[in-house]
Amino acid sequence: MSTAPITFTGVRKSYGNKLVVNDLSFCVKSGECFGLLGPNGAGKSTIARMVLGMAMPDAGTITVLGEPVPIRARRARARIGVVPQFDNLEPGFTVRENLMIFGRYFGMSTDEIEAAIPSLLEFAHLETKAQARVTELSGGMKRSLTIARALINDPQLLVMDEPTTGLDPHARHLIWERLRSLLTKGKTILLTTHFMEEAERLCDQLCVIENGRKIAEGTPQGLIQKQIGTEVLEVYGGKPHELRSLLAPYGPRTEVSGETLFCYASDLEQIRVPLLAHSGLRVLQRPANLEDVFLRLTGREIRD
Repeated sequence: MSTAPITFTGVRKSYGNKLVVNDLSFCVKSGECFGLLGPNGAGKSTIARMVLGMAMPDAGTITVLGEPVPIRARRARARIGVVPQFDNLEPGFTVRENLMIFGRYFGMSTDEIEAAIPSLLEFAHLETKAQARVTELSGGMKRSLTIARALINDPQLLVMDEPTTGLDPHARHLIWERLRSLLTKGKTILLTTHFMEEAERLCDQLCVIENGRKIAEGTPQGLIQKQIGTEVLEVYGGKPHELRSLLAPYGPRTEVSGETLFCYASDLEQIRVPLLAHSGLRVLQRPANLEDVFLRLTGREIRD
């Protein structure tokens, strides 16, 4: 039996006539942050639910923490912390009471929960909010509490479904800092996200998903280097398809998204020359990123 925290082998899942997970295979290694990257509706949340045994695959095998899922999902869940896409805290209870209640779900004694609470409050930077009701917390504080709550049973594995959705940039960066600290402590994280920066900052390994199908897998920088290179030229203005034809003799790879032309080539300075003859164009050269990878693989931006 696999010793990896999570293995998917040939997994398929449909809801009615809609295939949401299509022959998916991947392996999450211990101590890494493994990201499922894709647009909304790609099947990421369904994959997370199958890891937890909350959705049953139509085909294929899933192993989580050495347990076959969903057959022995309950045993696996006892060692998993879950951060759902939307907070499900008890709004009428205090921060401390939310942690107490959740600890009891895992059969922890009052003494065990009391011993864990101070470090969890410190982790979430909520030491001064222990007696505050959830309704008094900001969005970032609620998200920090949800993550702290997922740690009450000192889990081996954390399953996080879009953990920073709806947060402002400052709150998002604070959450990333908390998650990086968990990785330094040896936790394993399965992270679903559609944020490029989040994936690049946190993930050791990425599985890029579209329509429930894996279209690429590797490290963030490895994917960027393999699919794109180092730099990208964005061209705004004019007619992108005409500009694409103009640049064809120079040999760049190009993609059109809306009114923007994206150019990928080893010598982007050479590509600039024919563009100089066209007035009204705005040309931006920037480092390649995961958005470019998705656009290159699918012909559309991940935010679509």
